[in-house]
Amino acid sequence: MSDRFIALSECLVAKRPADARISCHDGRHYRAGEFHAAVCLWLEKLQAQPERRYALYTEDAYPFAVLLFALLYADKEVWIPGNNRPGTAGQLKEQGCRLIGDWPEAAIEDYLLDAAPCPERQLAPLDPSAARLVMFTSGTTGEAKPVPKRLIQLQREVETLEKQWGGQLAGAAALATVSHQHIYGLLFRILWPLSAGRCFHSRLYFNAEAVAHQSQARSAYWVASPAHLKRLDQPLAADFAAIFSSGGPLSHEAALQVSACCGQPAIEIFGSTESGGIAWRRQGLEPATPWTLFDGMKLDDERDRWRLQSPYLLNGERMEMADRIERLDDGRFLLAGRLDRIVKIEEKRLSLSEMEQRLAELPWISEAAALMIAKSRDTVGACVVLNRDGKQLLVEQGRPGLIRQLREALHHWFEAVVLPRKWLLLDSIPLTAQGKTDIRLLNELLGADSRKLPQVLGLDWAPDRVELQLLIPHELAYFKDHFRNFPILPGVVQIAWAEHYGKLLFEIDQPFSQLEAIKFVRLIEPGSALNLSLEWNARAGRLYFTMSSDQGPHSSGRLVYGKTP
Repeated sequence: MSDRFIALSECLVAKRPADARISCHDGRHYRAGEFHAAVCLWLEKLQAQPERRYALYTEDAYPFAVLLFALLYADKEVWIPGNNRPGTAGQLKEQGCRLIGDWPEAAIEDYLLDAAPCPERQLAPLDPSAARLVMFTSGTTGEAKPVPKRLIQLQREVETLEKQWGGQLAGAAALATVSHQHIYGLLFRILWPLSAGRCFHSRLYFNAEAVAHQSQARSAYWVASPAHLKRLDQPLAADFAAIFSSGGPLSHEAALQVSACCGQPAIEIFGSTESGGIAWRRQGLEPATPWTLFDGMKLDDERDRWRLQSPYLLNGERMEMADRIERLDDGRFLLAGRLDRIVKIEEKRLSLSEMEQRLAELPWISEAAALMIAKSRDTVGACVVLNRDGKQLLVEQGRPGLIRQLREALHHWFEAVVLPRKWLLLDSIPLTAQGKTDIRLLNELLGADSRKLPQVLGLDWAPDRVELQLLIPHELAYFKDHFRNFPILPGVVQIAWAEHYGKLLFEIDQPFSQLEAIKFVRLIEPGSALNLSLEWNARAGRLYFTMSSDQGPHSSGRLVYGKTP
């Protein structure tokens, strides 16, 4: 490690020059003296507050770093949620947390970042074994689970990262397309740069082009996820010191595309919120690149379950792995799915991970997610992203022909009773802010009540626009009396569906205000196949919708949210 590396517990102690760059935030660089001063101001405020537990959320990384260390110095317990949604806020308050940061109901207007340096105010090192944080992991069910951490665990992990790649990064700044509210982003975006004396960009960049625009002559490294890297389709005008990826394995196809577009392979990190980083790899031309354990890691096989020994786990405890691992003679290993996603369908056991793996191996699919839809009769749902050959098959054989081919291919490995009965064609698998498959959203789309909602067959989306392919069920409750001998879909239901999917797929927090420019052009009958196009203008508070089919438009209009002039 370089001489400028400082332990996390000592990064506010006067060991770094006051003019050393800490972060690029809001168009300017903040330096070590200003960072120290802002932490001290917040420390005074927090010490006067009686609450013991705080839920910290910010959109930008530098204000997060200031508040994090102020809270730790004030001897507070810091809970770090994955989002600031109202439901999350309610759950955290039930756990006794006071909200701090960018929360809609308690937003900070001034983070006191421009405080004048105060070198006379000295801070002692933190006790890394006492400083407490709580991270969250979504697991496989979509339910957030708190994971307690001590600062010493994160400090040890940062030391490992610096030993492994510090020389390669040198003085490169951290640029990220992943949130610091997840342990991967927290470590790679904030804590590692702070310890190593590197500058980190406070802003979150939402796409590769924005990151590349900020990178100059190997002056930055990119903290990314498979969700961002797999979308690379052309060379980037940037020469990164390194590209890191975590949150799930990169497909071999995506890994080759990253190398082609960026001139270097991504460094993939395997781990979890509970374990921290376990292993890493760089994929080459050959598929199935093994993973290499970080220093200090050890995997032991006990009764067909792997247990991890890690310096990041406290008190010498060992962690049981939920991953299916194939150990190689040289100590490296391959991942072969997970062990804990076993469900029962008609009393038949099914590994959802294996189902996903088999789907992804088919020649028409680039990505897949499988889930169990729990109803009166449990069924399996499959969400797939078609590659070029799959899209061609869809054109040639239509949706029924494509799905028949997929089911026949899966039948080689699975009994008919467990094959997917519901299918969703996507342009990408939806992810949470932590880069995990959004199981909750997929359940909402595939498991809808067919008496009240349409069947969602496909979904294409962009940040502010989505298009859903819908099939109108014959059993909709709204057909019964509208009309008995000539059932049609009521206009008010069409509007309600636009709002339902708008709120499901966009962050619409404002109250409904009014309707604008509503038009009904063609009738919608049972069994109709429709496209529902939605566009959300957050600034104007307007949700635009259009329902159309091969016949042309059926309805359109705008739903207005928030206060009107």
